[in-house]
Amino acid sequence: MNGRPAALADKAFDVAIIGGGIFGACAAWDAALRGFSVALVERGDFCSGTSANSFKIVHGGIRYLQHGDLVRLRTSCYERTALLRIAPHLVQPLPIVIPTYGRGRQGKALLGAGMVLYDLLTLDRTRGIKDAQRKIPWARFLSRQELLDLFPGIQTQTLTGGVVFCDGQFYNPARLVLAFLQSAVNAGAVVANYVEATAFLCHNGIVEGIVGRDALTGESYPIQAKVVLNAAGPWAERILNKAIGLSLRPQGSYSRDACFLIPRPFTSSHALAVQARTRDPDAVLSRAARHLFIVPWRDYTLIGVWHVVYKGEPDAVTVSERDLGSFIDEVNWAYPALDLSLADVSMWNAGLVPFGENLPGVIDLSYGKRSRLIDHEQEHGLKGLVTLIGIRYTMARSDAAHAMDLIAKKLGKGGSRPATDRTTIHGGQIESFDSFVKQAVMQSNQPVDSAVMRALIHNHGSEYKQVLKLAEEDPAAAETLENSNVLKAEVVNAVRNEMVFKLSDVVFRRTDLGAGGNPGDQALRTCADIVAKELGWTADQAKQELLEVTAQFPKFQDTRHRSEGEMELARTMPDSPLT
Repeated sequence: MNGRPAALADKAFDVAIIGGGIFGACAAWDAALRGFSVALVERGDFCSGTSANSFKIVHGGIRYLQHGDLVRLRTSCYERTALLRIAPHLVQPLPIVIPTYGRGRQGKALLGAGMVLYDLLTLDRTRGIKDAQRKIPWARFLSRQELLDLFPGIQTQTLTGGVVFCDGQFYNPARLVLAFLQSAVNAGAVVANYVEATAFLCHNGIVEGIVGRDALTGESYPIQAKVVLNAAGPWAERILNKAIGLSLRPQGSYSRDACFLIPRPFTSSHALAVQARTRDPDAVLSRAARHLFIVPWRDYTLIGVWHVVYKGEPDAVTVSERDLGSFIDEVNWAYPALDLSLADVSMWNAGLVPFGENLPGVIDLSYGKRSRLIDHEQEHGLKGLVTLIGIRYTMARSDAAHAMDLIAKKLGKGGSRPATDRTTIHGGQIESFDSFVKQAVMQSNQPVDSAVMRALIHNHGSEYKQVLKLAEEDPAAAETLENSNVLKAEVVNAVRNEMVFKLSDVVFRRTDLGAGGNPGDQALRTCADIVAKELGWTADQAKQELLEVTAQFPKFQDTRHRSEGEMELARTMPDSPLT
């Protein structure tokens, strides 16, 4: 991968993209496949903002059936299919169980009818997917006993059984963004992390590029471009306001979506939807309450999502200990068998996504509906600038394609839209994932454990041999980091080939090391030693990087046995951040 701001300043581009999350990455790939010259800058590391904090569900649109929004249902299902098709190593089916109780809105008849209707509306949901294990099956009913066998801790009063449907799940959202970016680079794009767009280059009401500031050196460079795409997510409006004095009307409303991990596998390979305490006010036909999801993910249990209207700065997004405590209370109320406390949480994730319009203090929140694509020439008389504020990770490929359709018109470059819904991304040349892993284990010149090989191929797909080659060159690199499935060669590869500048880039986004929580001091120190050697850090630099990484892992005390007085004191104390 490439490059730095000085290299970006050497030529004029067709398109400059601000933002290295999933929407910017998909836009860069789409634009490069159209033959456009593309520059992309990200002020932090790639996929270090909202995209990194995804709940890891690839939504197929079933919830939109409740809203009567068949367009969103169909497009979401199409995008789920596209991701299953083009990223077989990073997206896989996830069965989800919804329990049924009694009759009426909670019963099997209504829910089952909805599932059948959804299946009929999405008959093409497996088109182009050759691997039978990756196809989305029809929904099916579970008897009461079958559901209890899967989830023995479920509340049983009036329980009649359940319905199983499938959505998709990301193995690693950050690696998926990286795969799109690498695909863009392979097609000719130039990308740079730790480069902040601080200003627009404007002349006579025309945007002609951006000013990029290198966060590593402090130097700034002009990056010339015929059109600029502002795809900075929740930071997009602030960039417009700060860099050019432009405010969107209406201003965006954002939700802080949060979830958390507990470091033990769920009791089932199926996810479980349990009813929360709030309703969906936009639903035409709704069950009694919204659902929280308890989801198996790798060797962890992932729980969420909670939505809170957020008015602050995107950089200040956090989840307070009090907030997380209330989330845990709600989970324990909905599924008492988990018996969770703060001490069970190994990691939390929170990001900002566009939300619906909600009155102050309302409990049943209205979600956002669609991404926002703004042609600033039409809206503000400012040529050469387009803003895309995406709403769902699942929809990034499609929304980016629509943005590039608009930009192609501005560039006066016709031609058909590239088939990004059918073109496998970097590492995606795999027909059957399980067969591919088995063959890789048998053919490997290194004695790699099958679980390690499986994790390696999940993250690198068909390009996994690039990592193993480093292990062959250095036997020490064939070892795994302590208490993990991460090869030391993966760390070396990340530094040499994947634009790593900080330890956190490796721990949280290039490898699985810190995805589920703190892997332990020894693993982090070993990882830091490898990165320090590759990048030439001093001992003090390595120590500072370690401190920054460890500060991002939550640390809690067990609250289950605290007295009522202690709990009341905790509730009245000011919020403290989790890290």
